[in-house]
Amino acid sequence: MEYQEFIKSKQIVVSPSGFDIDPATINPMLFEFQRDIVRWTLRKGKAACFLDCGLGKTPIQLEWAHQVVQHTGGNVLILAPLAVAAQTAREGEKFGVHVTVCRTADDLRPGINIVNYERLHYFTPDYFSGIVLDESSILKAFGGQLRKEITEFASTIPYRLAATATPAPNDLIELTNHAEFLDVMSGKEIIALFFTQDGNTTHNWRLKAHARDDFWRWMSSWSVAMRKPSDLGYDDDGFILPPCNFHNQIVDVDAFQSGMLFAVEAVGLDEQRKARRASLDNRVEEAARLVNGNDEAWLVWCDLNDESAALAAAIPDAIEVKGSDTPEHKEDAMLGFADGRYRVIVTKPSIAGFGMNWQHCANVVFVGLSHSYEQYYQAIRRSWRFGQKRPVNVHVITSVADGMVTDNIQRKEKQAMDMFDNIVRHMSVTSDVHKTEHAEMVYAEDVATGEDWTLYLGDSIETIDKIESDSIGFSIFSPPFPGMYAYTNSAHDIGNSTHIDEMIQHFSYLVAPDKLMRIMMPGRMVAIHLMQLTAMKNRDGYIGVKDYRGRVIAMMEDAGWVYAGEVTIDKNPQIQATRNKERGLLFKTLATDSSLMRMALADYLIYFRKPGDNPQPIKAGVSSKYNPGAGWITEEEWIEWAAPVWYRMTKDYPGGIRETDVLNVRQARETDDERHLCPLQIGVIERAVKLWSAPGDTVYSPFAGVGSEGYVSLMHNRKFIGGELKGSYWRSAIRNLESAVRERGGRTLFSLMAAD
Repeated sequence: MEYQEFIKSKQIVVSPSGFDIDPATINPMLFEFQRDIVRWTLRKGKAACFLDCGLGKTPIQLEWAHQVVQHTGGNVLILAPLAVAAQTAREGEKFGVHVTVCRTADDLRPGINIVNYERLHYFTPDYFSGIVLDESSILKAFGGQLRKEITEFASTIPYRLAATATPAPNDLIELTNHAEFLDVMSGKEIIALFFTQDGNTTHNWRLKAHARDDFWRWMSSWSVAMRKPSDLGYDDDGFILPPCNFHNQIVDVDAFQSGMLFAVEAVGLDEQRKARRASLDNRVEEAARLVNGNDEAWLVWCDLNDESAALAAAIPDAIEVKGSDTPEHKEDAMLGFADGRYRVIVTKPSIAGFGMNWQHCANVVFVGLSHSYEQYYQAIRRSWRFGQKRPVNVHVITSVADGMVTDNIQRKEKQAMDMFDNIVRHMSVTSDVHKTEHAEMVYAEDVATGEDWTLYLGDSIETIDKIESDSIGFSIFSPPFPGMYAYTNSAHDIGNSTHIDEMIQHFSYLVAPDKLMRIMMPGRMVAIHLMQLTAMKNRDGYIGVKDYRGRVIAMMEDAGWVYAGEVTIDKNPQIQATRNKERGLLFKTLATDSSLMRMALADYLIYFRKPGDNPQPIKAGVSSKYNPGAGWITEEEWIEWAAPVWYRMTKDYPGGIRETDVLNVRQARETDDERHLCPLQIGVIERAVKLWSAPGDTVYSPFAGVGSEGYVSLMHNRKFIGGELKGSYWRSAIRNLESAVRERGGRTLFSLMAAD
């Protein structure tokens, strides 16, 4: 395949997939804003509805599904949380839409069918022309394998709708679930285009300052958000919530039982768990006093199994719903509470906090909180929703030690409100939009030059053609690691690949005989820095390791390179565990299931030689009268570097590689802009440049990033040519290369030789 043809094959084209309908065919029982949302989502074909509780997601979903059935002559599957299926079928009867509740494929009937999420494996997608995810934010509570199954199941279904009340733009798992389910964009692309690392981790992200408006516009191109009808210019009549009165009650905690000398705010998770258990009896006693004090309906939320059991024992007419209960018991309890057969229900938000309509109940009590704002919000909105006629009283019973949990919930609440403000501001349901936007970085080419350096902006597989044959003395780079990062969402980005096979195919164009092989001097080296890759449950569906190193070695050998060797680079397992949230490295996993344990993953520098004889031998161990400190290797250094492992710096080994010694975007935090996701350590580059190049040689990096390889090369009196796809990195690299020239005093090896 020609390269341009390959690039086109990677580009995601979101074609118009929806259809328009005659407004007169829409169910007249729907409100005006609901009818407009139905039309808008049908025109999209694939869309999300982020509508607050009680705004009618269920009738919207039912009418959407009915119209898809009418248009296609096919069938629609609705996936819903437990007990919501039966409730949706009841709602369908009100609106004249028949819905078949299914447990297996044997129950399917022509038209609209609904099933619990966990029973999806009983069905095949061929039967359906439309699919609906009801309470779609619940997906992030499932394991990675089920999320993957849902997305793959829907991938061949042309019409898709996702609906939830609480989308969270800074929760990348949830945002990725929706965007990938709708074929809008992958998680890696979302990160590359709109987010940047927040701290030295691979799991905390924040919106780039300059990308915020673009982000909200992009969200509004495939989703509609509303807290109340007037958000989008409609009349709020019938959709004004009654008051919600919050009663925060703080009970005493036994400081000794909680492991503290005094009753103070618990800081870590262990402290919080101990404090929670120490105050359990007091919190349950206070909740029971409230619930047993009248004969009204009560919704009692808890967070721990012990809380649930104690509450059920303290409230005689309560029905308890636990995770271990049968689906039949859960469904009977939740529907029975809705029907008034049970006065009090005791359960967790993670079990019954999504989808149920319990407007008959105006009394809610929390006997403990988790850190999940979404669960807290959804749990309240089971009762406090449009259609509720009475003021709702929410009692939150905590102890002094729960202060950090409460603060965290309040912070997330503000974040969610800000999110809705932004997305509503960019939203227009009545606009005639016919396709979902797949925003992609604008591809551009440019070149910058300075003293002893040249830096190309663009795809290195194309800009490499501008470099002379047999002119590069050494090449060192760190390619993207598949599955970890996408530095951009451009199809030109090697890291922006759906799987490792596609990445290796893309990578192979760069190392081909007419590309990297052509520009290298015969007999000279290419050093590639990489690491093995972890397979994660929430992304890959299993826990393990992927052999990226082996794939790259095979790719290089297939292209004609000689595999010359490798060195292992030691890594700190504690940093790796913290930065990447590696369960297999955590000590506590030893106590739970040590079969999941593994050692920390090392980095590798694998090096390859271009066939042929080196025309200019590299005398790396010979000092020079011109500049003795310009990059030659001492005997002591070689004794250390000849080892198969380059160890990291510790207090007992100060000469090792310092993991944090990286060249990064220095102004990142000041400008609220992005930093390089994974810069290569300066110490590794220095050793490689000294070993495999001579002063005066030209060093090349096709993944220049912020200029790390170029900075080190210039500091050691080499020349540098680099290529970088991402404009922000390219501009930062220019500044760093200019800085290197200044730092070395502006005196190159050539000027020193001339002066001599």
